[in-house]
Amino acid sequence: MRQKMAVGNWKMNGTGAALAELQALAAAQGAARAEILICPAATLLSRAADVVKDSSIAIGGQNCHAATAGAHTGDISAEMLKDAGASAVILGHSERRADHAESSEEVGAKVCAAWEAGLMTVICVGETLTEREAGDTLNVVAAQLKASLPDGATGENTVLAYEPVWSIGTGKVPSLAQIAKVHNFIRAELTTRFGAEMAESTRLLYGGSVKPGNAAQIFAVSNVDGALVGGASLTAEEFIPIISALDAS
Repeated sequence: MRQKMAVGNWKMNGTGAALAELQALAAAQGAARAEILICPAATLLSRAADVVKDSSIAIGGQNCHAATAGAHTGDISAEMLKDAGASAVILGHSERRADHAESSEEVGAKVCAAWEAGLMTVICVGETLTEREAGDTLNVVAAQLKASLPDGATGENTVLAYEPVWSIGTGKVPSLAQIAKVHNFIRAELTTRFGAEMAESTRLLYGGSVKPGNAAQIFAVSNVDGALVGGASLTAEEFIPIISALDAS
C-alpha cells in the first residue's frame, strides 16, 4: 500500500513568525497516518527543520540548482538543502516553468542532482488552460513526464504531482472525472516505462486549489494518493482538515 502524502508548498510566503503555524501543525499531527512534508521558503529551512525535529513532519525545499556548487548567484544546490535539514524538494512547479522558463530537460537535470544528494523529489506536471481547451492535456503531461523524470526513478525517490496550471490559486478545480483521467494516465505511463512495481509504488498527488471543503472528494478519486497544497498549507487551521480528510480516505 502506498502511504498517503500531504505536501505544503509555502511558495514565497512566510518570515520567522510563520513558524508558529508549523509548531501548531506539529502539535496536532501526532495521530496522522499520512506523510506530511512542508516546503517553506529557503530562509526558513533550517529553523523549520528544528521546529519539527521531534515530530514526523518532514521539511523540503521548493527548488534546487542542477549543479552541486559554482558561480550561480542566488541559487541553492541540492546538497545545501540537505545540509539545511531538507529531505525532499519540489521540482518543475508550473510557477518555476513559467516565471523562470524552466524546460522539462532542466527539471530532469535538477531531479538527478536531488537524487544524488539523497533528496526525494516531488515532480510537478500539468497543462495550461489553453492546452486543456485544445484537448492536449495528456500529450502535455506525457511530454513533461518523459523529459522531467529521468531513468532511475523509484517509488522511494519520486513523487509525482499533477497540477493543472489553470487551477493553481484560482479556486477553479477540474471535475473529479478529469482528475481521475490524468492520474490514471500517469500511472499507466509509469507502468509502460518503468514496470508495474515502480508504478504501483509511486505516489501521485493532486494540486490546484485544494481546500478543506473539497479535499475529501478529491482524495476519493482513483489513483490520487494525496495533495500538493499551496495557500491552504500556510495555516494549521486550514491544512489540518485536509490532512484529516486524507487520513480518512
